[in-house]
Amino acid sequence: MKLTIIGNGNMAKALIGGLCQQYDIEVVGRNEDKLNNLKKDFNNISVTLVGDKYDITGKNIIFCVKPYALEEVACKLQGEAQSLFSILAGTKLSSLKSVIKSQNYVRVMPNIGAVYNKSMTTLTGDELLKNLSIEIFSSIGEVLWLKSENELDIATAIAGSGPAYLALIAEAMADGGVKCGLSRADSKKLVQGLFEGFSPLINNYEPSHIKDQVMSPSGTTAVGVATLEEGSIRSSFIKAIESAYKRAVELGKK
Repeated sequence: MKLTIIGNGNMAKALIGGLCQQYDIEVVGRNEDKLNNLKKDFNNISVTLVGDKYDITGKNIIFCVKPYALEEVACKLQGEAQSLFSILAGTKLSSLKSVIKSQNYVRVMPNIGAVYNKSMTTLTGDELLKNLSIEIFSSIGEVLWLKSENELDIATAIAGSGPAYLALIAEAMADGGVKCGLSRADSKKLVQGLFEGFSPLINNYEPSHIKDQVMSPSGTTAVGVATLEEGSIRSSFIKAIESAYKRAVELGKK
């Protein structure tokens, strides 16, 4: 099956890394240098520099540009696609339908874990594309089909933006180790091992259970958690999810 990815940025590259093992990938973009670099990184894909017009008739499109570039890129597309999968954060199906012709539409929110087949991808849209959507995006990790666009906007704030939040945690923990006397390399190695080992834990236990199992009375973990709570860590994360969700909604209104 052939998939046409329109876009040549970081998210497009992450998707290509996960999808190119199972699908025939064509990448269409406006930046010739980026397209050439993608071709060097993934020699089994084809690349096309988009001009004034690009025919999407009968194609399965993964629309992978920045939300603000929707109309600028859409005006270069002609014909009617077979299916359109849009990863544009906050961009409503109605907005897509008004500028790009396709038989069916699905909104998709992957994350950059796609390049390692570890994306947590959420989907919503036309039910006729549900099974195909799940099949395609299961090749880059876990998928979750949601009932509404509002739910997908909330999911965007968690799974789409989440790698950045976790990166902040990882960086801060490594910095803490360095402050206490560890070498940067050793502190980084500890954090990497921690994140790898946490995945099966969170897949099998509730977060509160994990915390309670580690936190012994008057122990190091109890003191550390209390210090984090002084900084309102849980409240800060809840507010971060809420603000990111609101931003997704705002993007959908533009």
